[in-house]
Amino acid sequence: MLEPTVSSPAAHEADHARRRTFAIISHPDAGKTTLTEKLLLASGAIRQAGQVKARGERRRTRSDWMEIEQQRGISVTSSVMTFERDGIVFNLLDTPGHSDFSEDTYRTLSAVDAAVMVIDAAKGIESQTRKLFEVCRLRDIPIFTFINKVDREGLDPIGLMDDISATLALDLTPFTWPVGMGTDFRGLIDVPGKRALFAEERGGPLTRIVPFAAPEDLIGLDGVDPRILAESVEGLSLALGILPPFDLDSFREGHLSPVFFGSAIKEAGVAALLAGLGGFGPSPLPRTANGRIVQPEEANVSGFVFKVQANMDPNHRDRVAFVRLCSGTFKRGMKLFNAREKRQMAIANPIFFFAQERETVDEAVAGDIIGIPNHGMLRVGDTLSEGETIRFEGIPDFAPEILRRVLLADPIKAKQLQKALQDMAEEGVVQVLRPVADPAPIVGVVGTLQLDVLSSRLDKEYGVPIRYESVSYVTARWIAGERAEMDRFIDANRFSIALDRDQAPVYLARSQWVLDRAIEEWPKLKFLAVKERG
Repeated sequence: MLEPTVSSPAAHEADHARRRTFAIISHPDAGKTTLTEKLLLASGAIRQAGQVKARGERRRTRSDWMEIEQQRGISVTSSVMTFERDGIVFNLLDTPGHSDFSEDTYRTLSAVDAAVMVIDAAKGIESQTRKLFEVCRLRDIPIFTFINKVDREGLDPIGLMDDISATLALDLTPFTWPVGMGTDFRGLIDVPGKRALFAEERGGPLTRIVPFAAPEDLIGLDGVDPRILAESVEGLSLALGILPPFDLDSFREGHLSPVFFGSAIKEAGVAALLAGLGGFGPSPLPRTANGRIVQPEEANVSGFVFKVQANMDPNHRDRVAFVRLCSGTFKRGMKLFNAREKRQMAIANPIFFFAQERETVDEAVAGDIIGIPNHGMLRVGDTLSEGETIRFEGIPDFAPEILRRVLLADPIKAKQLQKALQDMAEEGVVQVLRPVADPAPIVGVVGTLQLDVLSSRLDKEYGVPIRYESVSYVTARWIAGERAEMDRFIDANRFSIALDRDQAPVYLARSQWVLDRAIEEWPKLKFLAVKERG
């Protein structure tokens, strides 16, 4: 296994400076969930930061816990894992790869300081990868690139680098480089560490370490096919000659990405990626709130809810809000002010996560992700703070692209359905819209797979089977403007108006042409495709 070659922060540094909070993003099937699990293995993580109390093989290391995830073999919800290595506390947020769940991923990206972009070596940049990268770019999130599956037949390393750089307009610097690809894969060259790692036998772990002064010194090495080794060294030399050297400032600003080739399933290159995350990944970054910048070293505690998940433990019907801490040192039992509810909350049982497993935490700092069990008081976009009323920016709701009417299989369960849909809306699973002229609720989603998740969860978790019915609307927009003008519009379009969970008016358009016409005829109003939560 490739060992770290990048120094970690000293133990005496402030606690928040030793945090690395990052997400993993990718197109479906690029190997994101496998990489998540191998990072945990490479770190030696058992459960959470500082904990080594393993409970034998009963401990799960899988991050996909929802039944539908296990059935379909995909991630459809974000998982959080906290673990520690070499004095660094890592908060890893594993996100859905499928584009139908992009809303959950966008919100998760609001809570991280860096991202790992996983790319399939056989496919290069794919559509969902590009979309998620653009979200990172909008937020100036530094990107680590992990080119996965080098043990399978794939594109040439130089070609992959060129594809990524040209498609994303991103500078790249190789940190590891493959010796052969596919069936020819023999090992990795650790560029900054000036060493190469090879398998003692074909297909085995990379345990043979060979130091070098320059990559060319490896040519002619015993035990490695000379043709494969010469081609790899030539490719690396070419890459180093035409690509810029690593620059920390350029990386932190999101302009340059260090590239790690590897195979997550074979654990090749994973430890090097982890070392890079710990060594030069950013510690907690400042956040914008109330028109000012909140610094992580500020004394007062602040944080925001970027995710709510109900029924992670079906036996307890629990509901947990995931909170990204942005400043201060949080202590168990302290009271924080909920800006939306305008009331204090005592946080009695905060928790850290290892996938769906959890443990009560007594103290946490900026950069940490804590879970707050609650019964509906917290929802996505809420801000919690100490000493000052704060509202953090950048937690979006997106106008749904698919609309369906929800019909009950059993009308007696109308109250259960109302409660279940409220929970799902506050989690951000779906948008729930209630037409002012129709009692049946309408759900809005970005992708059709969200509808499958909703019906599955309502049935399994709430005992409320449903079916969907098509509606004559194709899109929805929030309406904003002066109250009098909004009232005029609503009166004139009563049968196309619904209310969201905040009672905010939403215009349901029957076609894009109808929406364009409304925008033209009502210039004093705004028809919003994106709305801030909170």
